[in-house]
Amino acid sequence: MGDFNLALVIVAIVVCVLVLIFNVYLLVNYQHPDDVNQAYFPKIVVVIGLSVAAISILMLPADVANRQACRHAIYNGACNLTLPMKDLWLAIYIVDAILVFFVIPFAMFFYEGDQDKSACKRTKSAALWVAVTALVCGLVLGILYGLVGKVDFTVRHLSSSTTSFPSSWDFSHGQQCIGNLNECAAYLAPASSEKTWTMQTTFPEYVVALATIVGSVLFTIFGGVGIACLPLGLIFSFIRRPKAVITRSQYIKEATELGKKARELKKTADSLHQEERGGAKGRKWRKNVKSVEKELLQLEEDVNLLEEMYPQGEKAETAWALTVLGYLAKLILGIMGLIISIAWVAHIVIYLLIKPPLSSFLNEVFIKLDDIWGLLGTVAFAFFCFYLLLAVTAGAMMLGLRLVFITIHPMKWGATLMNSFLFNVGLILLCSISVIQFCSTAFAYYAQATAAQEIFGHTLQSLRGIKYLYKYNVFQIGFIVLAGLTFVYYAAFGWKKRKLSGRFQISN
Repeated sequence: MGDFNLALVIVAIVVCVLVLIFNVYLLVNYQHPDDVNQAYFPKIVVVIGLSVAAISILMLPADVANRQACRHAIYNGACNLTLPMKDLWLAIYIVDAILVFFVIPFAMFFYEGDQDKSACKRTKSAALWVAVTALVCGLVLGILYGLVGKVDFTVRHLSSSTTSFPSSWDFSHGQQCIGNLNECAAYLAPASSEKTWTMQTTFPEYVVALATIVGSVLFTIFGGVGIACLPLGLIFSFIRRPKAVITRSQYIKEATELGKKARELKKTADSLHQEERGGAKGRKWRKNVKSVEKELLQLEEDVNLLEEMYPQGEKAETAWALTVLGYLAKLILGIMGLIISIAWVAHIVIYLLIKPPLSSFLNEVFIKLDDIWGLLGTVAFAFFCFYLLLAVTAGAMMLGLRLVFITIHPMKWGATLMNSFLFNVGLILLCSISVIQFCSTAFAYYAQATAAQEIFGHTLQSLRGIKYLYKYNVFQIGFIVLAGLTFVYYAAFGWKKRKLSGRFQISN
């Protein structure tokens, strides 16, 4: 028993080191050339943030494995080498909240500050914004914790008379109690026996709960859209793929239009930069900046599409072959993702929304996989949790391209600025809390008796003022509705090919 638990601790340490190395690799390969050998503080924040997000997702499977390590223990003291999961959960999510609400905003304010100012002035400006944010958040959290930071558990007082110990056991719907008792308090207790047991929750648990609510709103929106657009986007990308190479004359015509648009964008960007130096950063200026960002992203997509349709160089045929294979890979991944998305939606409906559940569905699948091999079900469980996080990212990118009030921060290989990195890391961190809470609820049968269940399945869902959101499945219903609307959108418009050279518009 002890050897198995010690091995679990060693595996956890090794996984954390591997996650850290992988995130450093992502940073090095995704960073923009302009950020090489500089912006070290934002880079440290990015690596730490990505590591915390990945570890938080992996902690739920680790929690399940931790529980299984003690399932044969006769008494609690026989299993004292397991991971202290509740303490680890609270620690990882307190760090998560600090990163999302304080450290990442400071790093973004510092990085996006006026480059003409000294580092000291940019630090003071960023610290001022974060201090104001900390003061407001601290006051709100303190007031809410003092007023409604309590959990209300519904309990029932049960009592029954005694009888002699039977020689045989015979239980049925009509015979629910031992012996010849005509009544059994567990079944026939009156409604008046129910009482509400109120207790003050701990402040760390309350911080985690409120951060989960904020993340749940974003998760419902982005995750609901992403669970459909992630696989369908890949499939319809294959459908809209270029079928053949265009002629040289067509290439020159399109390239000329794109070059004209690029010159217009550069001229407008220079004008906005001059306005920024002059202090004219009003509402119209911010709107124009977002328009330029959106048009620049659209221009980059147009250029990539044009290069796919007319490969050049000595290895043009090889490049075209790789393009074709890439679209085939998208089709295969899209079909696999669609199966997983359908499984997720079906599981939510039949296990969470229908009362009583029709089936435990994926919970049973994971348990059967564990019977085949000890960690197979845990690996599949972790994969489904990670898929939700990928869906959130896909949904955020899709809505960011279409909603004017969301700043676009695309992630591109070898061309990602640190402010885009920080924005996406903050989004992932904020939604990772809700992904874990959602998974612990959706897979309550498989993840039963874990520390995550105690925090997210009991305390959070009994918290005063918040419990009704979970009682009436508000987030799950919103998730399913948005997934359905996204599916309808792709069915109606996903197959249409996008034309090159969109018009450039800006407010005067």
